[in-house]
Amino acid sequence: MAELINSLTQLCGGQREEWEPVSRWAIGAWLVFYTWFLLYAFRMHGAYLFIDSANLVVHEGGHMLFSWFGQTLCLWGGTILQWAVPFLLAAYFFYQRQVTAFVFCLFFFFENWLYTATYMADARAMVLPLVTAGDSDFIEHDWHAIFSSLGVLQYDTAIAAVVRTLGWCGMLACIGWLASRARSTSQA
Repeated sequence: MAELINSLTQLCGGQREEWEPVSRWAIGAWLVFYTWFLLYAFRMHGAYLFIDSANLVVHEGGHMLFSWFGQTLCLWGGTILQWAVPFLLAAYFFYQRQVTAFVFCLFFFFENWLYTATYMADARAMVLPLVTAGDSDFIEHDWHAIFSSLGVLQYDTAIAAVVRTLGWCGMLACIGWLASRARSTSQA
């Protein structure tokens, strides 16, 4: 992941600035937090996590924001904004070279994939309780509608499994990169 981040910096044409220094103690504390969160998320086996309340608010806001651009973008807008907010924050902190803020936002960008995967896996069964910020008489299961329109509804759980796996891999990569920062801090 370090090579990817370094190549992204060079692609952006920017000078390779050093990351803001972070003490090994701070990195250690963050690593403990992320490890605790991963254990918590793993133990929940795809159930609703405490952070998902924040994800839900952003998701519903995405539907309202993108409703201005038509039905299709309104439908996709929840997930688009839900993924875009932490990703854009991560990009900002990457640009600012702030290690802990970058990792935090990127980690929760990938955590959103677990939340999305749970919703995707429910596309055929449609047993999850649905929430809307709009008309309560018109509640639609986003991923049932999306997968139906794409003709892949029968693959909902397989697609969800891939998204969930990518989310876990992304979170683990974030932790690995942060741990590598601790090693490079100790060598400096």
